[in-house]
Amino acid sequence: MDLKTSFGVLVGNRGFFPSHLIESGRKEILQTLEDGGFGAVVLDTEATPYGSVESLDDAKKCAALFQEHADDIDGILVTLPNFGDERAVAETIRRAGLDVPVLVHAFPDEVGKMSLADRRDGFCGKMSVCNNLVQYGAKYSLTTRHTEAVDSDQFATDLQWFGAVCRIVGGLKQARIGAIGARVAPFKTVRFSEKILEASGISVDVVDLSEILGQVDRLDDEAEEVQDQLAEVRAYVPLDQVPEHALIKMAKLSLVIDQWLAENEIDAFAFQCWDAIEKYLGIVPCAVMSMLSQKLIPAACEVDVTGAIGMYAMALASGQPSALLDWNNNYGDDPNKCVLFHCSNLPKDVFGEVCMGRHAILADAVGPENAWGICAGRIKPGSFTYTRVSTDDLAGVVRVYTGEGRITDDPLETFGGYGVAEVPNLQVLLIYICSNGFEHHVAINQSRVADAVYEAMDNYLEWDVYYHQ
Repeated sequence: MDLKTSFGVLVGNRGFFPSHLIESGRKEILQTLEDGGFGAVVLDTEATPYGSVESLDDAKKCAALFQEHADDIDGILVTLPNFGDERAVAETIRRAGLDVPVLVHAFPDEVGKMSLADRRDGFCGKMSVCNNLVQYGAKYSLTTRHTEAVDSDQFATDLQWFGAVCRIVGGLKQARIGAIGARVAPFKTVRFSEKILEASGISVDVVDLSEILGQVDRLDDEAEEVQDQLAEVRAYVPLDQVPEHALIKMAKLSLVIDQWLAENEIDAFAFQCWDAIEKYLGIVPCAVMSMLSQKLIPAACEVDVTGAIGMYAMALASGQPSALLDWNNNYGDDPNKCVLFHCSNLPKDVFGEVCMGRHAILADAVGPENAWGICAGRIKPGSFTYTRVSTDDLAGVVRVYTGEGRITDDPLETFGGYGVAEVPNLQVLLIYICSNGFEHHVAINQSRVADAVYEAMDNYLEWDVYYHQ
């Protein structure tokens, strides 16, 4: 997953304002982007006065530059060192036709510098720019404060937020989600519409579980590629008495899945994790899935394709691995706490301590010798974002809820992967989930990216999003 983010930078100008503000403002914004780790595509100072955009001719030049570098531009940053020309900004964005997020930013005036020689009027100009963007039918985002100094902490935070929005939008609009195996008959909760997802640019590639198992069966235990993968499995997390024959099967399964993901350019996937694979291969796939989620290729349980999409969105935003869990238990009488749980395939970075062991739930059903391969442990305390993506087939829309909470260190003794979650107004959220028929699965990411998830999915993807706060 490439998290490098680059912006097309549009420096707005209005000529009767002081030109030195444009010259210095352009330099300052580019330095801020470089310091923040962002790439920039911007007009050269030889192309237009000070590399800014004021006229229709300037707009055409800037749009052509953005089109030329379309593959390198994840979003457009409109910055106004002075009032700016609202028409030129709107024309540039329309003519570029990039269909990427746009952030509108204005420099602040200083109280002691309000003479004709130094005043900016970006405060006012930003309103005119937004007015024209609405008239042109362009979607855009705003900074937290109406005007922001480019060297401020708030602007640095806003840039990181906007970068996350761009990665979510760009990633989901061309995402390829894998589905390995069929939905298990009783799990109607994870049904979804491929066609609704396709309308948002998300394709689903399906492979029968028998094809995967057949390829695993043809691999030689002693083959070099199998042994290399076996070494990776052994080194992933501590092993709790996992037998060698189970580790070899995990290595072979991992190798086959890796090859299928690469051949089909899959960004995230969902797996038929029980109970056919336990019966016919003799392992649980949790550790293999955990390893892929750890590499930022999210792996969801129970062929939960839309669960994988939520995982992928947050991984794009944060650059950290996501996990899929159940909203599973109340925690005593505390209305704002609950237990998050899965069997589990959580990526190792999500845990405080973790080891690979046997699946406690499936051991009785498939035999303990066929139940090796889970990653078990407690989720480490800290903040997290949760997201659930679902297709409403009757209404023909994608529905989402997102929000933030924290994993606590409250006492809890159980098995699998688990943690105690505290979410403000949890009972309101649970009523919303149940009233709207959402699934029991929820994706989490140990970061604070709900603002970015909401902006990307609500504003740009135009999904029906509930932001729980």
